[in-house]
Amino acid sequence: MHAERSNAARMLGEWRVPASDPSGFGEPLTRREDARLLAGAGRFVADLPLSGCLSMVFVRSPMARASIRALRLGAARASPNVVRIYTGDDLGRLTPPRANPVMGEVPASDLPVLARSELHCVGQPLAAVVAESEAAALEAADRVELDLDSHEPVCDAQAALGAAPFFPESTDNVVVDKRWRNGDPEGGFTDAALVSEVTIRHPRVAAAPLECRATAARWDGETGHLTVWTGTQTPHRARDDIARALAIRPERVRAVAPDVGGAFGMKASIYPEDLAVAFAARDLQRPVRWTAGRQEDFLAASHGRGALTSGRMAFDASGRILALETELIFPLGAWLTFSAIVPAWNATRILPGPYAVENVDVRVRAVLTNTAPVGIYRGAGRPEAAMLLERLLDSGARTLGLDPASLRRRNLVPAEALPLARPNGTVLDSGNYSELLSKTMEQADYGNARRRQSRRRNRNELVGLGWSLYVEPCGRGWESASIALEKGGRFTVATGSSSQGQGRETTFAQIAARELAVTCDLITVVQGDTMTAPSGVGALASRSVAIGGSAVQQAARKMIEMACPLAARLLNASSPSIVLTVRGFCLSGSGKRSVSWGRIAETAGGALHASATYTADGEAWGSGCCLAEVSVDRSTGEVRLERFHHVDDIGTVVNPRLVEGQIAGGIAQGIGQTLLEDIVYDADGQLLAGSLMDYALPRAADQPDLRLDRMATPSPFNTLGAKGVGEAGTIGAPPAIVNAVLDALAPLGVGHVDLPLTPERVWRAIQSARDTSQPAESQP
Repeated sequence: MHAERSNAARMLGEWRVPASDPSGFGEPLTRREDARLLAGAGRFVADLPLSGCLSMVFVRSPMARASIRALRLGAARASPNVVRIYTGDDLGRLTPPRANPVMGEVPASDLPVLARSELHCVGQPLAAVVAESEAAALEAADRVELDLDSHEPVCDAQAALGAAPFFPESTDNVVVDKRWRNGDPEGGFTDAALVSEVTIRHPRVAAAPLECRATAARWDGETGHLTVWTGTQTPHRARDDIARALAIRPERVRAVAPDVGGAFGMKASIYPEDLAVAFAARDLQRPVRWTAGRQEDFLAASHGRGALTSGRMAFDASGRILALETELIFPLGAWLTFSAIVPAWNATRILPGPYAVENVDVRVRAVLTNTAPVGIYRGAGRPEAAMLLERLLDSGARTLGLDPASLRRRNLVPAEALPLARPNGTVLDSGNYSELLSKTMEQADYGNARRRQSRRRNRNELVGLGWSLYVEPCGRGWESASIALEKGGRFTVATGSSSQGQGRETTFAQIAARELAVTCDLITVVQGDTMTAPSGVGALASRSVAIGGSAVQQAARKMIEMACPLAARLLNASSPSIVLTVRGFCLSGSGKRSVSWGRIAETAGGALHASATYTADGEAWGSGCCLAEVSVDRSTGEVRLERFHHVDDIGTVVNPRLVEGQIAGGIAQGIGQTLLEDIVYDADGQLLAGSLMDYALPRAADQPDLRLDRMATPSPFNTLGAKGVGEAGTIGAPPAIVNAVLDALAPLGVGHVDLPLTPERVWRAIQSARDTSQPAESQP
């Protein structure tokens, strides 16, 4: 039996997919880009063969806060093979773009591309050396002499709240101060049988993608066009920002994101370095390239997390939540990336998560500090909100003497209440949170896991189980796509989304192939180049499949609409009687005569083109449930993550293999920020974790036995019914791990350990508990 789609079905957006569907949609296809990348045939910015290309190296601030008394360049300019050295005065008119006003317009810090008189963080660029080779540029940069007057920096966001403003034009360091309330929080706390309180200092983390930041640019003097190659998540925004900074019309700038070796939010915004490279290429009329080293990215790329979150949760005697009150403080660093405010915004709109809480008081502040910028990092505010909620729930459960899973079930938003509009403007679209919990309990054999824990505790082992449930917004807005029917019945799909390792070439090919009733190998996917791809927002916020994939779907449906009249003419029939099957276009109810896509291409006399700009009806919200099983070594404090259960609901699944990879990768990063990673500044604003010798990333040995499963509740807010998955692991894993560790330490009376849960910190908590449990020695 053939898959058929009639005109009526097309209008309704329906599609019947038989067992013989050739597209591979929903199948765990191998990523088509892997063979090329694993063979070393990737094409990254550093690989580009640019004839006559110059190298740029930056001189960076050695102090966190200082005034520049003198910048002496004589010795550097005399170095061999130096072409030009730029300072802040040369690039004074170029300024980075303003921040995304997701919480209203915010004042720009207006730091110049290269510092002119004041320095506001270690690593801030203050001069750019351009030379014939990178080695020559590095040698010259070492000869730049600085004379600075240092000032006391403020690197902690909480301290910055009351500190004098860093910037002369500012009245204080607070960029955002917002609050939303609902119901009667005070009354809820007054009526409470128990109030749990938690304060969490989230470690600041480095995105640490395999490929550090890199940008190259070439100016065509004859045409007045600029081409910029950069490892960005947002090629079209990068093009527009660079054009605006250089006062060039956007159509005269081409931005290309070639292969990008990971991003995790760090490459969502352009940086001062990108603007300096573009400026120099135009000024010198030669290609210019800058490739950051790992230490440069630790110093000057955007960091993630770092928030200070505190909250109170009121319960009645049965464990029902009566009220929630939170205080969130997010650091911003010395300048604002485009998405700087997004973590604070996401955290406030997620609360109170998957739980039914009427009385809520949420306040958030975002604060400038004398550090590298802090922006979006995989999860971007979602993990911070989930951690606070899940710690408050576990604390309440322990005091009430209730099983933490039972307490959660008692307070979950029921499935029949969805979609649910909340007073803060969010709408939870679909899901079944109670079923997620039940499915995880079943997968983990929860009753037996608790009995196993009891037996091991009787053997004096420190073992714990930790729960977390979460919801996550997965992007909103628009994306675009186009499809061209080529000779022989092949298709080229161009998308405004881009990829940094998510497998977008494979996923979008599967979506288009299903709609067009063809095999994936007939689909070529084009992305990441503003000259060949349609306008788009880019890859961030786990939005690309839900919104970008829906745009591909809509473009494919338009292609079918365009092809139907041609097929009808070839079949000597009317268009309404034509259906698309896996054999081609046929008369409805008859599979004897058909017209292939190749014949359609022939008849068209050239490529057929269809395009679509898709705007989602709302925001898809993914959800998930996690259970971590851990053991803690009494003598060393080392945490061993033994098993990790994760059940997710991401709506329609296009490729299960890619979903599992995204979940596993997110969990690995969640493990990193929970147990290992911490960007640390000292009192002078010096970075103490500036290399992989000082900054601990998770290794393969840190990955536990992963047990993954899923539900699929389609979102009503996009035509694919998809929700995001890229950030799920970073949201659910950290609170589950922390709750499990504290459950393991509960018999010792330990109720809190600062993050990350390094062996030293856990060991000190164990020792402190032992000391307080010992009776005081009698005095002589």
